[in-house]
Amino acid sequence: MPGLLFWSLDPVIAAVEILYLHAILPGTRLGNETMRIILSRKGFDSSAGGFPSPILPDGRLCSLPIPDELSPVRYGDIAYEGINLGDLIGQLGVGHSWDHKGAHLDPDLRLDALPRVDGWKPMLGQSGSAQGHLRNEGVAAGDLFLFFGSFRAVYKVKGVWRFDPGQTPRQIIWGWLRVGEILKVDELPREALPWARYHPHFAYGRDPGNTLYLAADLLSLDGATVSGAGTFPVLDDRLVLTAPGSRMQTQWQLPAFFAPSEESPGLSYHRRLDRWESAGDIYRLSSAYRGQEFVVDVRDKEAPMKWLRTLLAAASH
Repeated sequence: MPGLLFWSLDPVIAAVEILYLHAILPGTRLGNETMRIILSRKGFDSSAGGFPSPILPDGRLCSLPIPDELSPVRYGDIAYEGINLGDLIGQLGVGHSWDHKGAHLDPDLRLDALPRVDGWKPMLGQSGSAQGHLRNEGVAAGDLFLFFGSFRAVYKVKGVWRFDPGQTPRQIIWGWLRVGEILKVDELPREALPWARYHPHFAYGRDPGNTLYLAADLLSLDGATVSGAGTFPVLDDRLVLTAPGSRMQTQWQLPAFFAPSEESPGLSYHRRLDRWESAGDIYRLSSAYRGQEFVVDVRDKEAPMKWLRTLLAAASH
């Protein structure tokens, strides 16, 4: 595609290359300053929706947006690479109809999820205490959201989707968004962002904390342009947060720069030392059962970039 720089013709690899390029490009707060990585919990789980999002038989990660009856978007409106989410969730939920239930499609990262108005770009909405936490942690343009959620393998039985009884849920990174612009919904003129008005955060009453994070639209490197948000469609162990062999999906394995130290307070909501167990260059973490946004202020640039390169390698199928 003219004007776009990818290191690979494979679209899966190219998507992760976009993430890596955004992490190293000049002018994206990685010089002598710091940036923030936000591990952001999104999608179905045992309390929001009632079950995990599915890992399809070919390894695709289909994150299911949580229910939201205030949203103008219905599950039957949303497609995932040819699969209707109303049908998929109805089958996994043992026959209950989901077509006309409201869906909190947020973050909204995939162009083909809905019919789009010209000008659409990926975005995330946040409000309430979660938005207050992002504000208190200083999240700003240039910071990087990594979206994770609970996933479990599925398969078809006589044409019907079912969870694989031999597989347990795991928490997995499934998408990213590099912040390009932060907007307060209540402060937007009525004519602003006509392409975004379907988003559930426009359906709420007035709320001074109601905030939109728009993806970095375009970034340039030597005249080439890359995108700022996307999804990791294929499962790879290096995208899995849950520690190998763990019986609990909230037992994570992370690189050392996420842990609290003398140089850094570490990952927000996880700053008690007794949550962490060192195992060399990696740490085991008893992660919080709830909470949406976990923020780490990156002060050691080399280690985070190495980890992001690992995410790139994870898509090298």
